[in-house]
Amino acid sequence: MKHPLRRVFSIIGALVLAVAGLTGCISTPDSVGGDPEAVRIGTLRGQPHLYAPYFMQQFAPAGTNYEIVLFENSPDIKNALASGAVDIGVLGAPAMLAGVAAEQDVRIIASASDGGSGFVGRPELRTAQDLRGRRIGFPAGSSQEIALKLTLAAHGLDPETDVQLVNLAYSDMAGAYTAGRVDAFLSAEMGVSIARQAGAHQILSPYETPIGATNIVLGGNGRFLEEQPDRAQETVASFIRAIEFMKGDRDAWAAGLVETFGLDRAVTDIAIENVDLRWQLDDEYRQRVTELARQMVEFDQLPSAPDMTKVFRTDFLDTAETQR
Repeated sequence: MKHPLRRVFSIIGALVLAVAGLTGCISTPDSVGGDPEAVRIGTLRGQPHLYAPYFMQQFAPAGTNYEIVLFENSPDIKNALASGAVDIGVLGAPAMLAGVAAEQDVRIIASASDGGSGFVGRPELRTAQDLRGRRIGFPAGSSQEIALKLTLAAHGLDPETDVQLVNLAYSDMAGAYTAGRVDAFLSAEMGVSIARQAGAHQILSPYETPIGATNIVLGGNGRFLEEQPDRAQETVASFIRAIEFMKGDRDAWAAGLVETFGLDRAVTDIAIENVDLRWQLDDEYRQRVTELARQMVEFDQLPSAPDMTKVFRTDFLDTAETQR
């Protein structure tokens, strides 16, 4: 295991350096404002399932500029949406549900990707019962936390008493695994694929729960959607075309991630195979998001469920579909 671990530590170090070096060339929350007429789009650093904004400019109408603003987590993107610091955001569905529940002026206007998560651990952990008494990493307040607890319960394990849950940041998961601080974790890419490079394997599917593989959405600032509906419509159309482009050219998707964030290509190829890009807001999808909201209340991530009639705006997608 020495050589694989050495390679993984090298990958983790490269990711940290790449992220640190990005602030000079791409907007951050503290440096927004290069083009006052640009549509500002928030997304996360180095995440394969949130990379669509980087392909949107090539599908922009003449005279339209998309400014990408990088954040560290989905709640920060949601807060930037609510304040108007960004107009559009690619972010986790739980953050948007929390925003609507708090009566912030944000709406889900498209889906963005399913999947992008994994429940991985040491090679000797082959079944759910092998997890008993083990240390399992998870990111608190996320859809992965809900998926973990539902998955454990479905296999007869009490998350509170039968395992040791360790709250970790997404960026710390792979490092905690390779350092031996956790035996397994349920988290998001890229940590899942980095751990797999170090010899971890999937223990259980994280997608066999009532919330399914629900993960990432496209959100909008309510004022932007109301006051600039034509620009919002154009942005949604560009987003759809970017998603379809990525689905049809996975090599360009992977190469873009490597070039933009300095990611390891082998790890990136593994990660994007774990992502299901999408944009539709069909009935089945909205039902899964509704179930996610219910589970967020059940697991004390929300004090009360949001008004689901205020969560989605499907009119932009409806129009975009008629124009395709």
